[in-house]
Amino acid sequence: MKQLLISFAFLMASFFATAQGFSIGPKLGANITGLNGLQFQDGYNVAYHFGVFAEVKLGDHIGLQPELLWNQTSYKTTSVLSGLYASLPSNANLKLNYISIPLLLNIKPTKLISLQAGPQFGILANASNSTAQNIKDAFKKGDVSMLLGVQLKLLSFRVYGRYGIGLTSINDIVSSESWKSRTLQLGVGLGF
Repeated sequence: MKQLLISFAFLMASFFATAQGFSIGPKLGANITGLNGLQFQDGYNVAYHFGVFAEVKLGDHIGLQPELLWNQTSYKTTSVLSGLYASLPSNANLKLNYISIPLLLNIKPTKLISLQAGPQFGILANASNSTAQNIKDAFKKGDVSMLLGVQLKLLSFRVYGRYGIGLTSINDIVSSESWKSRTLQLGVGLGF
């Protein structure tokens, strides 16, 4: 984790040195999350995210947007999961909290709209279920996702929507069953 943060800081410093414009600010919003896998109910659940972002302008129509977010995801289990992980009850509500680092490329067809794409690296901070048990051992310590979205910039405000699809399985119980995240993020930010 320490190497990841150092590499991220070095990368950001090199981009800031060549940037033609820069802004930073807070952001928050909703996560509408789902997890594919037979042990999870189909459908999406609502959670939240908050953090900070930076916009680095690299040209008139292109930029980079690194972020540091606290991301909560929410899932419901089925009765199948308790057979694999005995301490996890059936039909439980799971909450996974990640420290996420999205690194987005902003392509700006107009001054108001940015099309966004890029990876998101997540580090599992904690995991719990509706019975207040810690179930962190059931999930891998990290998650890698691909984000695609659009951002609308109105003066200093940003309004955005993104879809994230998990590229790696977060199942740390059975390697034969893949659990990949799906997230729709909707939120607002304020740039300075």
